Amino acid sequence: MNIPIFVAANLVTETADSFGFDLKIFLSQVVSFIIVALLLRWFAYKPILAVLEERRQRIAEGLLNAEKIKQQLAEGEQRQKEILAEANATAQRMIDEAKSSAGVIAERKQQEAIVAAEQILAKAREASALEHERTMSQLKRELGRLVVDTTAKVTGKVLTPEDQKRLQEEASRQVAV
Repeated sequence: MNIPIFVAANLVTETADSFGFDLKIFLSQVVSFIIVALLLRWFAYKPILAVLEERRQRIAEGLLNAEKIKQQLAEGEQRQKEILAEANATAQRMIDEAKSSAGVIAERKQQEAIVAAEQILAKAREASALEHERTMSQLKRELGRLVVDTTAKVTGKVLTPEDQKRLQEEASRQVAV
């Protein structure tokens, strides 16, 4: 089945004619296609590729920034936990100091209250002793007067001031014993 070349060329020409194929038009279309392809490559494809590359870089930067932000957030949370722990420790220390100083103040106030109570008791004893002395003095005078009056009534005579003084002193001595 060897077909000679001129027959094959003739067959191709007939087939091309039946389909409306024209070599000049075909070559002009190929040249036009190459020109349009080159123009698209320079004016459309390269800028589109540049924009896509720029977007790819921005996305990569955004991912890097997101990772940095995530890391900074983790560090911030860690710092927050440390600060909170430190604040809690400081607050607990202050509470402990307040409790201990409150204990010291309470002890001091208790001691002051004891001293004040002892002073009040001492003053009360002193006042009681003074009142006792005053009462005893009044009692002795009244007893002496009663003894003098009773003696004057019993004996029926008027006592002299010397007798009255002597009777009062005897009565006072006996009451003091």
